[in-house]
Amino acid sequence: MGRRTPSENSSPESDLEKIKVQPRDSGPEERDRRLHSCPPVPPPNYQPYTKSFSWLVPIIIIANVALFILVMYVNDCPLKSHNCFGTDIFGRFAFQDVHENPLLGPSTTTLQKLGALDVNKVVEERQIWRLFSCMWLHAGVFHVAANMLSLLFVGIRLEQEFGFLRIGPLYVLAGVGGSLLSALFVRKKISVGASGALFGLLGAMLSELITNWTLYENKLATLLTLLLIIAINLAVGILPHVDNFAHLGGFVSGFLLGCVLLLRPQFGWVNLKKAPPGYFVASKKSKYKIYQYILLIVSLALLLTG
Repeated sequence: MGRRTPSENSSPESDLEKIKVQPRDSGPEERDRRLHSCPPVPPPNYQPYTKSFSWLVPIIIIANVALFILVMYVNDCPLKSHNCFGTDIFGRFAFQDVHENPLLGPSTTTLQKLGALDVNKVVEERQIWRLFSCMWLHAGVFHVAANMLSLLFVGIRLEQEFGFLRIGPLYVLAGVGGSLLSALFVRKKISVGASGALFGLLGAMLSELITNWTLYENKLATLLTLLLIIAINLAVGILPHVDNFAHLGGFVSGFLLGCVLLLRPQFGWVNLKKAPPGYFVASKKSKYKIYQYILLIVSLALLLTG
């Protein structure tokens, strides 16, 4: 009466499937071990590296354009020369004759007066400030337009990724590095332009790609694209009135500075402040890889001794 016998059509396996077994509660220690060993999956929109708002690079662009307008105001070609280009349209802001300045800009005398890089004045008169001031002056409309468009695309991306506290000093120091190399090799001509600082950002992009190599998915395509952009810009330096030594000096300075300022932690290391709640408990990996430390030490040594 009280015992049920299996039916003729049932099997032992089917009877066992109907039996529900309650899971064993192994205690709080076991539950903690499972929680730590199997962390929850992060949300789909989780990004350990947040992008910053770019405001410094636009200010630099506006400052360069404003300074070029100021230079043209001081130049006042119609007052100081009879051969000006665009006097009827621009009046006081007319350009020097295209035979004198094919880039549509001021005279050499005006640029030299306002802070162009002149080796004789730097060495003999100790005007060291020209190493800095020359990077804010431009020789003409074509010159300032090309540099500012390049800075717009390159600089904003870098500032969004790394913030103004890194990109600002990198831009200025790379520009000074370009001025130093230019002063060593170009002694008979004046030099102006933000090309050294701009090439510093390109060099920093290359070093950032190398030092943070494991974080990129399409590594080879990214590297080839960047090398092509650098090669094209260096080829422009072959043209007349373009100082390629400033380009090379800025590029090398930016590359070394990028190895120091633009390091990212490897993917396995995540800052606990930026991790989703309850996701990362501890990280067994070091913050940086060995080759990142090597590039950092070598770059610091070259910057300090160079």
